[in-house]
Amino acid sequence: MNSLIPPDTIQAYRETDYRVVSEPPLELRINEFNKSLAALYKVNRANCCCYITAYNPLSHIISDASNADRQSQLATDIQNRGLIFFEGMGKHPSGEWPGEPSFLVLGIALEAAKSLGNKYEQNAIVWCGSDAVPQLILLR
Repeated sequence: MNSLIPPDTIQAYRETDYRVVSEPPLELRINEFNKSLAALYKVNRANCCCYITAYNPLSHIISDASNADRQSQLATDIQNRGLIFFEGMGKHPSGEWPGEPSFLVLGIALEAAKSLGNKYEQNAIVWCGSDAVPQLILLR
């Protein structure tokens, strides 16, 4: 797929650690099976999830206050869908880009996850199917 996202940005997304505040805590890595995620699915009777943020639309850094407002709106959207979610932090190992507060949303279908990502002007989301293998889904 041709993308409007610069290749180095896509590579950074692939290298990012997608951390989830859960018990036990877990960390998602693109294209790597996650045993803890599979266990979280079982406990919550889910078979898919997405990892999403509303921070820094289209990878443009905006104010902390604007980011917090956007993230709060995303949380409300998720709650209104009646979905279980956990807070997280997406952070690249290099530390060159600020970590972005995020949510791991259980039980959200791929198309619904893409729709939320587009609503909050994200370049990409991370989505996992029943195999508990995180996939980078480009939205542009």
